[in-house]
Amino acid sequence: MARSTKTKISDFEKSLKELETIVERMERGEQTLEASLKDFERGNALAEACRASLEDAEQRVEKLVEKTSGFEREP
Repeated sequence: MARSTKTKISDFEKSLKELETIVERMERGEQTLEASLKDFERGNALAEACRASLEDAEQRVEKLVEKTSGFEREP
């Protein structure tokens, strides 16, 4: 069963907020090397999840535009 749009948006927003927190923490430069590496790894995973969510949203918008405009875009 597909996840609801509301859940996907909520997941994206949570991931983005966590990513922003990680960036802020890393920019302060007060962490140990190990903590920075863990944050970097987590940040990369969150960035990829956000990127995938945005690509999914873009595809959904394109489908809606095609549906409402009565034609399909060429790939």
